Amino acid sequence: MSETILVTGAAGQLGQRVIHHLIETYKVAPGTIVAATRSPEKLAELANKGVVTRKADFDDAAGLEKAFAGVDRLLIISTDALDTPGKRLAQHKAAVAAAAKAGVKHIAYTSMPSPDDSLVTFAPDHLGSENAIKASGLAYTIIRDAWYHDNYLHSMPHNLQGGKWYSATGDGKVSTISRDDCALAIAAALASGTSDSATYTLTGAASLNNRQIAAIAAEAAGKPLEVVDVNDEQLGQGMLGAGLPGFVADMLVSADANIRAGKFDIVTEDFTKLTGKQPQSLKDFFVAHKAALTAAGNAGGH
Repeated sequence: MSETILVTGAAGQLGQRVIHHLIETYKVAPGTIVAATRSPEKLAELANKGVVTRKADFDDAAGLEKAFAGVDRLLIISTDALDTPGKRLAQHKAAVAAAAKAGVKHIAYTSMPSPDDSLVTFAPDHLGSENAIKASGLAYTIIRDAWYHDNYLHSMPHNLQGGKWYSATGDGKVSTISRDDCALAIAAALASGTSDSATYTLTGAASLNNRQIAAIAAEAAGKPLEVVDVNDEQLGQGMLGAGLPGFVADMLVSADANIRAGKFDIVTEDFTKLTGKQPQSLKDFFVAHKAALTAAGNAGGH
């Protein structure tokens, strides 16, 4: 009898890709996959493929226990509740407790690199969630996703339009990976049937500083791009001026500070260990997303 795999946040971008790779890449039978989200009506396409859909609301502990019933392997994709401090960690702890009560055998969780040594505002959420999973006594797979290539698609079109990228990362380097590669590796871990506990850090094959990243973006877009070094305060003010909410500006400033401090300068072979493949380079990602990079009028914040 094959295992039942439940994916939370199944309507989100990462959840969608994990389920895609479970079915298409790793040939997991759709009937053994449960896609869970607050609004299951968003999952009609998956339901048509034979995937089981369930409602799972991280703010409803009793409902979570019901949603996780009969599940062998649970993937908790970290929620997007970042606007209220402490809320996300409370949600994740509720999910872990519900999983233990429901008799889940193995928990997988999407974390971030080195959450125990990080300047990123939401790092304590991830550290607390990892610790709650370890304290549950259940077998676990913690998958620490590096900063996504995809995150640059929010700001780079705007930067390329003006020809300037305001950055507070200094000489710090960061190793980024595509969201789809993370989904592929997570799906590999879920489909592996492993009963061992392990922690993986998914990164690209190279670490780059902001000038190297700017050169890659400029080449892919066919437009010049100059890096302008700013400090944290200037970066934050620019983001607030562009209309970003305070908690988002704080998060992005903290990410730049984390890169500047060398804390995102991590390269591992874990992606290859899980998938047997090489991760897509930032250059190939930018080339593949040239249309998004050069989209006029896509003036998000810095």
